[in-house]
Amino acid sequence: MNSRSTALAPAAPEATTSALPLPAPATLRARLPLSAALAQQISTQRDALRAVLNGDDPRLLVITGPCSLHDPAAALEYGERLATLADALRDDLLIVMRAYVEKPRTTVGWKGLLYDPHLDGTHDMAAGLDTSRRLLRELAGLGLPLATELLHPMAADYLGDLLSWAAIGARTTESQVHRELVSGLPLPVGFKNSTDGSVQVAIDAMGAARHGHRHFGVDELGHPAMRITPGNPDTHLVLRGGNGGPNHDADSVEAARRALSQAGVSARLMVDCSHANSGKHPDNQPAVLHDLLAQRRAGQTAIAGVMLESHLVHGRQDLGGDLRYGQSITDGCLGWAPTEALLREAAAG
Repeated sequence: MNSRSTALAPAAPEATTSALPLPAPATLRARLPLSAALAQQISTQRDALRAVLNGDDPRLLVITGPCSLHDPAAALEYGERLATLADALRDDLLIVMRAYVEKPRTTVGWKGLLYDPHLDGTHDMAAGLDTSRRLLRELAGLGLPLATELLHPMAADYLGDLLSWAAIGARTTESQVHRELVSGLPLPVGFKNSTDGSVQVAIDAMGAARHGHRHFGVDELGHPAMRITPGNPDTHLVLRGGNGGPNHDADSVEAARRALSQAGVSARLMVDCSHANSGKHPDNQPAVLHDLLAQRRAGQTAIAGVMLESHLVHGRQDLGGDLRYGQSITDGCLGWAPTEALLREAAAG
């Protein structure tokens, strides 16, 4: 019998993961600390937001700024303009700057300044942490309260002391990990309705975050730890529309108010004028805000605040090549001139 040897194909190499060290949260905070005066300012601003969200302050809360921060120089110029406007309109509006350094991705794409600060796919996260904290500290130094979306729970350990308000996005509101995170944050937090438009997920999240938790995490030195949280009483709903369309209209707002009241959580809410409420087209944001202002004038007390996506230059651009200064590289934004006019109109109204 003839024997025949069979050569085995070489095994495919197994996929591997690797890890690169990053500074511990305490290390970064020590390198870029807050002054006592700035820490007190942020504490006072958090209390001011609580007063509006609780209905003790009749002003309209406005969170406005770029969809994402990618250029520190442009972000600071926007912040300087916004700080001047916020001071001029302070009797009627409590203005907070949107300072987002993380971006949720449906599939893949640029994840934000925190992850890829050089905009070139090198993902220098150590530099991203330094750049993001340094930028947020400079923006807060202008006197502005700051808002961001907390996408990765660990980001709060590096940046949370700089924030006056935070959002949990539509894709993560259902996450138990994010609800546990919020339960330990000493600042107001908005949970967005889910991408299908349902508000129940956000209502459940608010209820969960009100309670204290014991959960896996890391301590200030980056060591694995059991985190023990007291619960956060300062959460609210953010209506951002959904796959079925907008939910900023009077019927949707009233339905949300009733659902919140029946659940025994805060019935004061915020409405995002962008995302699904604007069809992701910045030119539609003013109409959404006008509708909400009309509802407030008609006696709808549930509307405590609004969100706008706004930058120095109108619209958006793709990442790559020579970028236009002051224009978003993620969602399209209102330009500065229409933003200023819209906010002056809101204050006057």
